[in-house]
Order: sequence, then structure tokens, then C-alpha cells
Amino acid sequence: MLGIFLRRILLAIPVLIAVASITFFLVRLAPGGPFDADKAVSEQVLKNLNEAYNLNAPLSEQYFDYMTGILVGDFGPSFRFPGRSVTELIMTGLPVTFELAIYSMLIALFIGILSGVTAALKRNTFLDYIPMSIAMIGICVPTFLLGPLLVLIFGINLELLPVSGWGQLPGDKILPSLTLGFAYAAYIARLSRGGMLEILNQDFIRTARAKGLSEKMVVIKHAMQGGLIPVVSFLGPAVAGLLAGSFVVETIFQIPGLGRFYVEAAFNRDYTMILGTTIFFSFMIVFFNLLSDIVALWLNPRSRDT
Repeated sequence: MLGIFLRRILLAIPVLIAVASITFFLVRLAPGGPFDADKAVSEQVLKNLNEAYNLNAPLSEQYFDYMTGILVGDFGPSFRFPGRSVTELIMTGLPVTFELAIYSMLIALFIGILSGVTAALKRNTFLDYIPMSIAMIGICVPTFLLGPLLVLIFGINLELLPVSGWGQLPGDKILPSLTLGFAYAAYIARLSRGGMLEILNQDFIRTARAKGLSEKMVVIKHAMQGGLIPVVSFLGPAVAGLLAGSFVVETIFQIPGLGRFYVEAAFNRDYTMILGTTIFFSFMIVFFNLLSDIVALWLNPRSRDT
């Protein structure tokens, strides 16, 4: 286990370096600059701004300085929020985005596992067809369509839930969490069903039933441990996807999270903010993928030799 963990860490380091490098040069190659949208200023003022943010230095020197700063957790100053660093802005928006991801994941796990296990146990019945049909719809419907649809139904027509904000009004966290978690609930439902069907046909399940164990004990104690391994493997990419997918949901529901800063940075050409958030989300993707792999290996020791 330790050797596998160290190998994954060594593989992750060049991936993060590559992401940081590619993003750095792509941002610099984009037309325009961070101060082009401002009011017309004199050449001297523009020169002073570029000098203050080290934009007049050779590109190789800017790259070296930036990569050196990353090693100590310094993503540089924000071009659009004077006096505030990118690290500070990330730490400001991250708790809201992370809270949204947690609620969405809990919803996805509850709905997905319950639907998938039920569908596997009631194979080829309406308790199988209906949840899997809804899961297929959930996979196909994107969040930018589902969000406004939920707002229209529960916020405008029925007037049951708030349609914007985060923590200001009772129930304003429900619609964003459902919007973000529904698609992942659909994936988890299909993975749960497939994993459970494979395990339920194994010899040790038949042996457990032959020993007289109740169906509830067979499912919970024996089948679910192996049947949910695909779900565990999916959790890493899912959490990373929830964090990255919060951009759209936070924009729809006006949530003051990290996604808002990223969208504003893209419109405002805030180089350092774009770089900082991209690298941070890349790190989160690598971290949660590594975590899910370790948990999957712990649950299934046979896969450690592969």
C-alpha cells in the first residue's frame, strides 16, 4: 500500500507541473491584457502597472518567478482586487464551494446507492426500470438546464424555495445542492446496480444464503462491501467534478463561492486568479483521485498487485 501511494504521488507531481505550465503560457498567449478593459490611461501609468505586477519582464523570467512562488503556496496578487492575494481570495470562496460540494455529494450518495441497490435486488421489475430510466435522464440533462428548471418549478411557480443566495434564507441551499448532485446520483445509481449484480452472482453470496443468513445480512454485510467498490472509485473524480461544476451552479444561484471568482477572473483577464484557481482545482482533482484509489485498494486487496 505504501509503495502504491508513493508511486501515485510521484506521478501526480509532473501532472501538476504540466497543468501549471500549460495554463501559464495559454493565459499569456490570449489576446489583450489585464488592464485593457480599464479606462484609457497614459502610457506612463500603464507602464507603471505592468512594472508593479512584473508584466514587463521576459516571459521566461515571469514563468520562473511564478513557479517558484507556487512552491511556497504564493499564487501572487490579484489584478482585479488590489491589496488582496489570490491565495486569500481562494480561501475566502473555498468554504462555500466545499460546503456546496459536500451537500451535493450526500444527496448523490443517498439517492444513488438507494436506487442502485434497490434496482439490483429487484432486477427486471418496475423498481429496476424506473430508477434506471430516471438515472439516464439525470446523466443526459446538464446542470445549466436542470438549475433553471428547478428554479422555475420550485422557486417561481410553487414559491417553495429561495432561488439565490447561500445561507441568507431558510432553504436556499436545497436547490443548488440538488442541481449539482442529481447528475452524480444518476452515475452512482448505475454503478451501484452494476456492482451489486456482479457480486450477487458470486459463489460466496450463495454460500452465505445457504448458511441461513437473512437476505438483509447477506446484502449489507457481504454484498455491499464488494458491490460498492465501483462507487468508491468514482468518488474521487466525483468530488473533483462537484468542485469544478460549482462554477455553473454558483452563477445560476448567485452563490458567493470560488466559482464566482473564477468566472469573474476569466471576464476580467485576471491572470493570477485564473492560474491560481486552475492549479488549485487540479490539485484537488489529483488529491481526491488518489484518496479514492487508496480506499478502493483497501476494500479490494486483490487489486493491489495490478
